[in-house]
Amino acid sequence: MEEENINKKLSEYNSILKENDEIYHKAAKKIGISDCAFLIFYIMREKKGVVTQSTICDVFCQPKQTVNSALKKLESEGYIKLEAIAGGRSKQINLTKKGKKFAEETIDKVIAGEQKALSGLTIEEQEAFLRLFRKFTKLLKENIEGGL
Repeated sequence: MEEENINKKLSEYNSILKENDEIYHKAAKKIGISDCAFLIFYIMREKKGVVTQSTICDVFCQPKQTVNSALKKLESEGYIKLEAIAGGRSKQINLTKKGKKFAEETIDKVIAGEQKALSGLTIEEQEAFLRLFRKFTKLLKENIEGGL
């Protein structure tokens, strides 16, 4: 009975995750960019400071080749400029004027929607939600990595 209950809750959790992924996929599709390009724009608007290809790969767990292809496309379309970082092979990603305008009209609205959604929870609910999600993620990582 306990295993059945856990499986039911796990199924609901997976359904919620897929629904959330679909929200972002539909947003990317609606604004006419790939999911990876969406993530690139998103991190450019969210992060302060230097953003590199490695940053994007690490934060969003995306393959380097996928991110590289999306970056090349965004650069060729005039949305970003890649600039070499002194003393290394990494390149800093910067939004161009066109890229900033695009992000303001699209990605910033997504972020505002996220902020509004989170604001719909009380401070206590926000803290509990994040604390429990972090705890679950840590336990999931330990159990899957330790079990394989």
